[in-house]
Amino acid sequence: MKKAGWILTALLLLFLLPASVAPKLMGAQAAVDSLTAIGWPTGYLTLLGGTVASHLRAGSPLASHTLFGVYLGVVLWLSLLLRDAKFRSFVLDNLLGRTQ
Repeated sequence: MKKAGWILTALLLLFLLPASVAPKLMGAQAAVDSLTAIGWPTGYLTLLGGTVASHLRAGSPLASHTLFGVYLGVVLWLSLLLRDAKFRSFVLDNLLGRTQ
């Protein structure tokens, strides 16, 4: 399970860094234009939750665009759940109502 968690983490990083984080931090014109087109300030950094708000504001399709940040968030938490036995135990114990 731990290996699968690290693989998911690596895939997320390989996707998020060049596709989302780097253009915004470097002030790439495409990132600035897309934020100003929907009325966000140019210094506003949108990650995961911010992407949902941005797509809602822009009127993007729900399943493919608006909820994409939610999908990434679920994969992010799943990768942590697979990687860390203590975290997995904590989450499962609390979800199932087990006491320690």
